[in-house]
Amino acid sequence: MFTNSSCAKIRRMSNPNTLPCKTTLPILPRLFIAIALPLALALTVGALLPQPADVQLTFAPVLAALGLASWFIGLFWYGLPQMGLRGKRPLFSSIGFATLAWVPFLLFRFVFVVMAAFGRGSLAGQAFFYLLLFEAFAVQVWTFGLVFRTLAEWRGGLTAAFGSGILFGMAAYFFFQESFSGSLSSLLYFMVWGIVYGIIRLRSGSLLGIVLVQALHSFTAWTVLYPQMPPDTAQLQNLYLATTAVYLLVIWRLWPKEEGDYRV
Repeated sequence: MFTNSSCAKIRRMSNPNTLPCKTTLPILPRLFIAIALPLALALTVGALLPQPADVQLTFAPVLAALGLASWFIGLFWYGLPQMGLRGKRPLFSSIGFATLAWVPFLLFRFVFVVMAAFGRGSLAGQAFFYLLLFEAFAVQVWTFGLVFRTLAEWRGGLTAAFGSGILFGMAAYFFFQESFSGSLSSLLYFMVWGIVYGIIRLRSGSLLGIVLVQALHSFTAWTVLYPQMPPDTAQLQNLYLATTAVYLLVIWRLWPKEEGDYRV
């Protein structure tokens, strides 16, 4: 049980409205810009460019525009450390926490979804490069960098973790190559996956480790263990529901419980 004093400390840390900032722009316009401007730029790039058959060629410019816009806005407003681009101990902490999400998913991937082939030959390196730079780094700079930091200043760390996590899940659902199924279980899985990463960002203070593990997560599950195309919907539903249940347990275990757990 928390005392009134400890609860007050947690509320102060989870709502750090005195975070340093390089701009005098009010917080609500900043929040709107942080969410809308990179997304609008990315969708504009996607609409203007021709639509190739390869999914990577389709979404790489879109996600690149999303990440670059977020990078420069965040650099101008906050600086790299406040965007979660921290190394050393925060980096290794985020790697360790994110592995808790990677390993169960990989195990369930073995159990529930039939593997059509092991690896994709010469395409494997290209696939990992795409996953690391675009689906992982570009999307997380927007969600767990720019948007997380702005939400944390507005409504605190937990709101930032959940809000940016849900935003990540929606981006993954619509733009990631591993979004094979348009089912409710798929949407639920991606949003809970995002919330897990949001809590890790809050607990560790760094998104770099999550970026690396996310790329390994997707690479091992969907490139090394190449599935039948398209994967069976019932198999995917079992995978998503089982993983979501484990992720809820991970969220419960990582839930910040004291002042030192908040690292915005």
